[in-house]
Amino acid sequence: MANSYDVVVIGAGTGGYVAAIRAAQLGKKVAVVEKQKALGGTCLIWGCIPTKALLEHAHALKVITNAKEWGVKIPAGTPTIDMGQVHTRKDKVVTGLTKGVEFLFKKNKVDWIKGTARLAGNGKVEVVEGDKQTLDAKDIIIATGSQPRSVPGITIDHKRIITSDEAIHLKEIPTSLVIMGSGAVGVEFASIFRRFGSEVTIIELLPRLVPVEDEAVSAELEKSFRKQGIKSLTGTKVTNATASATGVDIEAQTPDGKTQKLTAELLLVATGRGPVTTGLGAEELGIAMDRGYIKVDELYRTSVPNISAIGDVITLGTGVHPQLAHVSSMEGVVTAERIAGKDVQPVNYGHVPGCTYCDPEIGSVGLTEAQAKERGYDVRVGTFPFGVLGRAKMAGETEGFVKIVADKKYDEVLGVHMIGPRSTELVAEAVLALRLECTVEELIRTMHAHPTFAEAVGEAAHATHGAAIHM
Repeated sequence: MANSYDVVVIGAGTGGYVAAIRAAQLGKKVAVVEKQKALGGTCLIWGCIPTKALLEHAHALKVITNAKEWGVKIPAGTPTIDMGQVHTRKDKVVTGLTKGVEFLFKKNKVDWIKGTARLAGNGKVEVVEGDKQTLDAKDIIIATGSQPRSVPGITIDHKRIITSDEAIHLKEIPTSLVIMGSGAVGVEFASIFRRFGSEVTIIELLPRLVPVEDEAVSAELEKSFRKQGIKSLTGTKVTNATASATGVDIEAQTPDGKTQKLTAELLLVATGRGPVTTGLGAEELGIAMDRGYIKVDELYRTSVPNISAIGDVITLGTGVHPQLAHVSSMEGVVTAERIAGKDVQPVNYGHVPGCTYCDPEIGSVGLTEAQAKERGYDVRVGTFPFGVLGRAKMAGETEGFVKIVADKKYDEVLGVHMIGPRSTELVAEAVLALRLECTVEELIRTMHAHPTFAEAVGEAAHATHGAAIHM
């Protein structure tokens, strides 16, 4: 039957579309139900890709603003950003990538069924909007993802009090912007709009910026932001936000218990994302849930046979599940291969790379120094600054460092944390080092090409043994 499939995937984000393609590669007949006008989900349409495109424009403006230093002559006047052209190029990049996913669906004979899906039981998926029909599936993969969420007492009106979904489409640069939350989303938009010319203030409830990162990285980012003119209010709680026709009046409680009042043209709420499960029919079907998230085991099986779930919509019941595109994709591959009967191993969430594309960039994997000590390791660390490197001086990107956290007893690398140029690229070496249970000595003996930013990783390894060559 035309509407009978081996695998039906609900959602075409970075988890869903990857799971669909991998299942098709393994000989399964696959359909994906996706209601959006394009494939790729949050990452391609509203998240990773468009925000990084804006960050590249911000970097280009940074370089052009310093054209004299680079020996480039431009007409007199201060360079400014043309938001119309920024969005045109951003949209072109996004469209190219989403069309690329469409091509991959056709290449792998994956059917895209346009509409909203609802679980109907007994292996059936009802498409209740769009191309209305009922699909029969031997296996179902839920990959409905997440959406921005607010905090109690803050009403998002999508005009003055906005989320990242609105921030990537702003046609004009706000004169002032207050950002709630200093996770990846918050600090990335802080970098973008400060570079574009906005007055930016970040309010973070916890004691430091990017609180999931190593404390040294947080301190370095705050120092860099201060130099750029980005204000940071840490240990501070927003207690009220009132939108008007011209801006937002904000009240916040500072660490000393006092109330601070701020006014901004826009308030960006970047305090996290919640699961998309409303209307899915998961609870009605008896799928175990936790605060809206779908409970799964280590191989992404739900409590109902032949129904799996992956990505931002799941909880493993232990710790925080990373809401990252590359995590969703890996989970999609594992799930598709398990369904196809292959021997699969659980994902090691201790080896998930964290990449934050603010300026300066942050890349990290494994345990922070504090976490390693909490777990009882006899820790030694090595740090090497990018500013010493010839490549960094050439590029004019000298902020930041690479820090290695290692176990003194066995010399095993426990974590690598970096902030500075190309950190989101350089972290790949660190992920492999942890994957292979690499020692610091092995990193020292790994030849790093000169002149490169990657030399900082090798030098940090030398520093961990107390013998950095160039410092």
